[in-house]
Amino acid sequence: MQAIVESVFDAFYLISVITIGILMIKGSKGNVQFRLFGWMAVVLGAGDSFHLIPRALALCTNGLENYIVSLGLGKWITSVTMTIFYVLLYYVWRKRYKMSGRAAITAAVYGLAGVRIVLCMMPQNQWLSDESPLSWGIYRNIPFALLGLLVIVLFYCSAKEHEDRAFRWMWLTIVLSFGFYIPVVLCADRIPMIGMLMIPKTCAYVWTVLIGYFAMKQECR
Repeated sequence: MQAIVESVFDAFYLISVITIGILMIKGSKGNVQFRLFGWMAVVLGAGDSFHLIPRALALCTNGLENYIVSLGLGKWITSVTMTIFYVLLYYVWRKRYKMSGRAAITAAVYGLAGVRIVLCMMPQNQWLSDESPLSWGIYRNIPFALLGLLVIVLFYCSAKEHEDRAFRWMWLTIVLSFGFYIPVVLCADRIPMIGMLMIPKTCAYVWTVLIGYFAMKQECR
């Protein structure tokens, strides 16, 4: 039952975000903000597919233990694409609120993203084994969490300042995604049921994408 439910949910998620992303790219009508948002959704779905598709195959066939390498490789790729997702989201913020300059913030975004990707590339992560160390899971997620926090603050402050109803909950979707993700990083190896938090985490990302899509439908008529 778990295999069926989880696989159907993941398939719905991947198809939804990639489809919405393509619709946004095609329907942005030259609006750079929404074209970026579309690419952001495609990167999200495409990156997650490297992990979720092997996981679905494993659950529906001979078990996760027989897909250790493909699952580890998928997690590795997803870790990088999620970082790119937040960099693109930063540029959505810049375009939506017509921000110029902000060299220090841009440097912080690229710095945190760069450190995160470098840490993800380190062999100590042991992505392709079944004994990935918790310590390295924490190390690589520190700059990622700081990057997420920065984007949260930017969207919260700007949406409030500009009374932007369309994006007023963008900050909350990111808070929820990290709120569900961090316990998985810290505890899922010891308490497997904690891994179920990835479902509401995924729903938070779908909410993020839908915010952009519905805003485009309103603003690009």
